[in-house]
Order: sequence, then C-alpha cells, then structure tokens
Amino acid sequence: MSGTWIVLLCICIAVLTGIVLYQQYIFRTGMQKKLKKISERLNDILESDSDESVMVFTDDAALIELAAQINRILEERRKIKAEYSHMEMASKKMLANISHDMKTPMTVILGYLEILRLEEDVHNEMLCKVEQKAHQVMELVNQFFTLAKLEAGDMKIELTKLDICEICRESMLDFYTLLTQKEFDVEIHIPDTAIYALGDREALQRILSNLISNAIRYGGEGKYLGFNIRVEEPDIYINVIDRGKGIDAAFAQTVFDRLFTMEDSRNRRIQGNGLGLTIAKNLANQLGGDIILKSEPSVKTVFTVKLKKYVA
Repeated sequence: MSGTWIVLLCICIAVLTGIVLYQQYIFRTGMQKKLKKISERLNDILESDSDESVMVFTDDAALIELAAQINRILEERRKIKAEYSHMEMASKKMLANISHDMKTPMTVILGYLEILRLEEDVHNEMLCKVEQKAHQVMELVNQFFTLAKLEAGDMKIELTKLDICEICRESMLDFYTLLTQKEFDVEIHIPDTAIYALGDREALQRILSNLISNAIRYGGEGKYLGFNIRVEEPDIYINVIDRGKGIDAAFAQTVFDRLFTMEDSRNRRIQGNGLGLTIAKNLANQLGGDIILKSEPSVKTVFTVKLKKYVA
C-alpha cells in the first residue's frame, strides 16, 4: 500500500512539475510575442515618421513600464521634430523677406545706374562695371527669392501637356550666339516628332537654361556641348553633356545642395552662387521628375533631366 502511495505521489509531483513548466513556457512565449509586437509597432512608427505612440494591452508591469519609456522617447522625438520644422520655416520666411527687402532698392539702384550710363561721360566704363555687378547681385536676390518660395511651397506650378522637343529647341537657340562665339563643338539630337510630358513651360525652360549655361561655364575647357532626348517608357530623359574638368565623385551627392558652389568641385577660377542647381533640382522635383548627375572627370559630365511622359 505504501508503495502505491509513493507511486501516486511521484505522479502528482511529475504532473505539477509539468504544469509549472508549461505555464512558464506559455509565459515566455506570450512575453516574446508581446515584445515582438512592441518592436514591430515601434519600427512602423519610425519608418512612417508618424507621431503615434506605442500601445500595450497587458497586465505585466515590466511591459507597461517599457512601453512608457519608449513613449517618453517618442515624445521627445516629436518635440525635436516640431522645433526643427519651426526653425526651418522661420529660416525660409526670413530668406524670402530678405530677398524681397533687397529687391526693391536694387531695382532703384539699377535704374539710376542706367540713367547715368546713358549720359556721355568719361566715367561710363566704370559705371558699366558697377551696373554689371549690380545686375549680378539682383540675379542672386532673384534666385534667393525663387528658392525661398519653392522651399516654402509658395510657388504654384501647374502641370500641363508640353512638347518637350519644342522647348528644348528654344532653349538651345537661346545659347546659339554664345556657343558660336566660344567656338564650341555642338552636338544636338532632338527628335522631329513631338514628345509630350506633363510639366510647366517656364520651370522647364529655367532648368534647361541653368544646365546649359553651367555646361558652357564649367565645361568650357572641353569646347563641347551635347544635347539629346531619349524616351524610356514611362519616362523622358533630357541630357546636357560637356567634356570639361568634370565633377569629382566626392562632390556628386552635394552638388545640388544649397550654396554649394561649382568652383569647389570643378574650376575655382570661375565663381558661382551655388543656387542654380538647387533651384533646378527643386523645380524638377516639383514637376514630378528629377535631375541626375554622372561625371567622369576630364572625360564627360552628364546632367539628366528626368520627366514623366504624358499619357492621354
């Protein structure tokens, strides 16, 4: 009889041990699942850059405390984002205000300079130089003003059906005299048949003007300008090519940054204001496209405007 009780006792102990181990397994599994859910939720918040919090439905004090600490960190992140956004908008607004405030007096100065230059006087040559510099300052102000409006979202760009070939021909014709004077070897491939894209005429003309003038200014040593269009559904690619000094790989990612000057990467003797490519890139993005740079120093530099082809 005693032996039977011993067997029953052992069985009971084994059963209780199994129950305890099973409960521990269930607890660990449940804990792992909850931690995984917290991790996945946190990852979703960070990837989507949302301002949400991590919610945990549990009675476990440790998990509740963990979620609370994570939410404190997310709250600090939200505050930093808000402060950064506020500072960025204030900076853009200040830039727009400064540009606007400078534009009016510069217009008046240019007006007076033109009047003085038109009068016959021995100082005409000096006045011409002063007027030229004033025009450069005015152009810089205009570029600051344009960039500020673009970055603040105040420049309205309406997308319409455009004949890309026509606009490209017009843009190249604008530089015909300059290219002839500088004795450039010009190679142009623009299809005779119209190619349509969704875009804004003024914005696209400004983009192309910037890229062509940059190729002439910074790629002048190569005495070559290439211009072509190709279509790879659903995109249109406009290439502006020069064979000048080129752009080092170290600058390839920063050449479109605001106030990055091309003399940093190509020719230090040539001065630039570092805004033209930033504006061009921003305008291309506004058109739903992009500008891509590929450069092999002293061999070939290609700026490519990528646009979406118009689909009726």
